[in-house]
Amino acid sequence: MSENRKIAEQVIEAVGGKENIQSVAHCATRLRIMVNDKEKINQEQVENINKVKGAFFNSGQYQIIFGTGTVNKIYEEVSGLGLETKSATDQKKEAVKSGTRFQRAIRTFGDVFVPIIPVLVATGLFMGLRGLAMQEQVLAIFGMKPDDVSQNFLLFTQILTDTAFIFLPALVAWSTFRVFGGTPIIGLVLGLMLVSPSLPNAWGVAGGDVEPLKFFGWIPVVGYQGSVLPAFIAGIIGARLERLIRKRVPEALDLIVTPFLTLLVMIALSLLVIGPVFHIVEQGILSGATAVLSWPLGISGLLIGGLNQLIVITGVHHIFNMLEIQLLAKYHYNPYNAIVTCAVAAQGGAALAVGLKTKSTKLKALALPSSLSAFLGITEPAIFGVNLRYGKPFIMALIGGAAGGFLASILGLKATGMAVTVIPGTLLYLNGQILQYILVNLVAIGVAFVLTWMFGFSDKVKKEMEQ
Repeated sequence: MSENRKIAEQVIEAVGGKENIQSVAHCATRLRIMVNDKEKINQEQVENINKVKGAFFNSGQYQIIFGTGTVNKIYEEVSGLGLETKSATDQKKEAVKSGTRFQRAIRTFGDVFVPIIPVLVATGLFMGLRGLAMQEQVLAIFGMKPDDVSQNFLLFTQILTDTAFIFLPALVAWSTFRVFGGTPIIGLVLGLMLVSPSLPNAWGVAGGDVEPLKFFGWIPVVGYQGSVLPAFIAGIIGARLERLIRKRVPEALDLIVTPFLTLLVMIALSLLVIGPVFHIVEQGILSGATAVLSWPLGISGLLIGGLNQLIVITGVHHIFNMLEIQLLAKYHYNPYNAIVTCAVAAQGGAALAVGLKTKSTKLKALALPSSLSAFLGITEPAIFGVNLRYGKPFIMALIGGAAGGFLASILGLKATGMAVTVIPGTLLYLNGQILQYILVNLVAIGVAFVLTWMFGFSDKVKKEMEQ
């Protein structure tokens, strides 16, 4: 019997046997199990299985962390043991029915914005590379000055860096229709209508160069380039309207009438009501967040850096995706990323201290790869497999995150993108801030490492906790 088959059998036994399992799915790092009765799960038995880096119950699923690559092999073995398997998306739809109303709302929020993040990551990397290429020191290597750069080259870089934000409402409306049961292509077209070239450009209006249209003499109508909330609300209402119309239209007329009425009603509602109202709300949220991030004396970095990973444990951290998207769309920089990066790096620092200090071969084999995973931006193995498991390392990591976040706030670090942190995140700071970025990460890692080594962990405490 292969080792992975043995692990699969041990997992099934530890979660209460086949009769307690509804379905099994997996994501990039975790095996996700829907169970009938979570009280039958033997947490300690699960955590002692070889290759398991942590396990927890969240969002209606029991999630066992194996790590990239390993989880695929374990999933294949579990599938071969006759259990019902589902895609992560289908299982999420089942899990949505569980949890509080607030938890379900946050999950839905994440489902809308997470699929958009990869293109925004790419855009942020393009911004960072352009920032690097346009620095005088870099141009000087090729015997050039900023004025020597071709206008065609600048236009090419603008296509790479601006397109996703110009058509952001289309991306948001598409994803919202998809999540709320509408036809995604109708959502996409509705979003494109919100940024139609026929409308006054939002950035031109904001700059005072263009006047908004006035409907009925007093309703301002503009394009919504770079806007999030109006498209999100329009997507929710539009998807529900489409479903309502489809139920009442004869099947023979559905292809013509449903998209026609949905787009007609929704573009009128979006331009005349949803857009003007929620654009004001969006600006208020953005102004409030910007004010908090600009608090003096590094207070915002201290608080966000110290509390971020606590929020990650609750699973509601996806709500901040919208904030980062808004910051990038309006200002083309993201001060939130540097602070959160410190929180992530600190978890890696604490796990590294545990891995180097312990004499336990099994814990070493768990903690050291988990710390590397955190340095690559994925903290779940470090949090659930090591730091939270022994308590104090997690607290020391929160302190490290607060220290690094404080310094990042003091130095005014601003990323060119979002969603990548620590080592991969260096690409977002090629705009002349790379050394400061490395410094704040080292501070976060160093504080968490030293505190964990001195006060946060010992094999004696480990043995006491496992007795």
